[in-house]
Amino acid sequence: MSFLRFSKKGGSQILLHQLKYKNKPEIGVELGRLYGNILYQNGFSNNWDQITPVPLHPIKQKIRGYNQSEQFAIGLSEALDVPVVLSLIRKQFTETQTKKSRLQRIENVAEVFDVDLMKDVNGKRLLLVDDVMTTGATLITCANVLLEKGCQLVDLAVIAAGKNQ
Repeated sequence: MSFLRFSKKGGSQILLHQLKYKNKPEIGVELGRLYGNILYQNGFSNNWDQITPVPLHPIKQKIRGYNQSEQFAIGLSEALDVPVVLSLIRKQFTETQTKKSRLQRIENVAEVFDVDLMKDVNGKRLLLVDDVMTTGATLITCANVLLEKGCQLVDLAVIAAGKNQ
């Protein structure tokens, strides 16, 4: 599911750029609240046990000061009354995917994610969230890891989806 359609040089790109690079985490929270309210009004309030954001590498999160996907998850959580659980860890630092082909993106994130051993995902219904989906490589990799560790269901939600070019 996607809240916005990504368009190069459009409103969604401006919002995402502010969220990711201009120290505006409140944009992610507000977009999550807005989308969460829409989902709630359309009967999605009891679909998930937890909301799990795609993690940033600890170095990248320290530099940015926050994880933009986690901010989106926080807003969704407030609207849907579903807890945010940081179930995934990022084991490797990867370079940006913005200029990579679909195959390069898939290769770039293979073996990058794992489930935090302190988090129980077995039998859980998760809403996995990220900021942008272009090819889906990151979300597919994360969802597969969660399913391999016993998740009953993994649904996907992003702030914006569409081609990056």
